Amino acid sequence: QVQVVESGGGSVQPGGSLRLSCAASGFTVSRYAMSWYRQAPGKERELVAGITSAGGRINYADFVKGRFTISRDNAKNTVYLQMNSLKPEDTAVYYCNAVARRWGDEYDYWGQGTQVTVSS
Repeated sequence: QVQVVESGGGSVQPGGSLRLSCAASGFTVSRYAMSWYRQAPGKERELVAGITSAGGRINYADFVKGRFTISRDNAKNTVYLQMNSLKPEDTAVYYCNAVARRWGDEYDYWGQGTQVTVSS
């Protein structure tokens, strides 16, 4: 069955680093546009980074450019988000999203999220 599972969250001090993992089952991440979103309490989900299926094009939100890196490991069917120079405002639940559309069918999968807390 199709499933997306995030892991790697935790608590870290400002300036620290975390690597989030998005493990997929039931589908192949290389055939999907994969994205990381985050949501802080009382706020809407916002896009953090994305990587397309075709060509591996990458896009980042301005507030994470130079600090975060999204990558895909096709052999492990996993997408990562390397988070460096973390700031308190990065505190949120981070979600992995997979999207594909072909022949009129849309596929949109979300994980359960992993908590990232940045505090001193």
